[in-house]
Amino acid sequence: MNIAIVFAGGIGSRMQSASRPKQFLELNGKPIIIYTLEVFEQHPDIDAIVVSCIKEWKPYLHKLVKKFEINKVVDIVPGGKNGQESIYNGLVQAERMSNSSDSIVLIHDGVRPLINAQTITDNIDTVKSHGACITVSPAFESIIIEHENGDIETPNRKCCFLARAPQSFYLSDIIDAHRKAQSEEKTDFADSSSLMRYYGYNLKSVIGPIENIKITTPSDFFVLRAMVEVKENKQIFGI
Repeated sequence: MNIAIVFAGGIGSRMQSASRPKQFLELNGKPIIIYTLEVFEQHPDIDAIVVSCIKEWKPYLHKLVKKFEINKVVDIVPGGKNGQESIYNGLVQAERMSNSSDSIVLIHDGVRPLINAQTITDNIDTVKSHGACITVSPAFESIIIEHENGDIETPNRKCCFLARAPQSFYLSDIIDAHRKAQSEEKTDFADSSSLMRYYGYNLKSVIGPIENIKITTPSDFFVLRAMVEVKENKQIFGI
């Protein structure tokens, strides 16, 4: 069973939107979270979707899921105090509904709508062959590392990648790692890949599309709008 865990628990302070969290901002009458969910909904190998959402916005998301016919959403669970807890809440629900001991979960940001079907396929295949993976995109600009002593390092750009999503694992592995972190009161992991690496799991990278950005700032929203227009023009004009 392949389950998408989509977390949409943030308030999006950097988006500077006072009216609603960034995942519910609309483009052409459709909220960002729906653009994201539609990609997983339409993928033939995704069996179910669990969304971890801000508690106060759960009723609104239920209405959106029904309106836009996102039928693979089996549950919307409340988000936690941070991203790590929000993901865990989604994993717990996935565990309850999983019908297989080797179920795979694809953990994805609700505000990362420019994911594509091929990347989802590649994530599933890579978990089956390597056990765990993280989606990345190549770094086309130089990366600078400043060490605590002030020294500057410029690593070879060919070895540098930007972390993206999904980050995908066997459900049993990732939920076990989360429970270890809870027992050790470790709550500050940046993402699921950091947590898994801390507990000894090796991750394989999956190269995903460069445009698979997280919609965090107003400029990111303009990029999303441009990409949506490109896709719509291809459908209308075949270009």
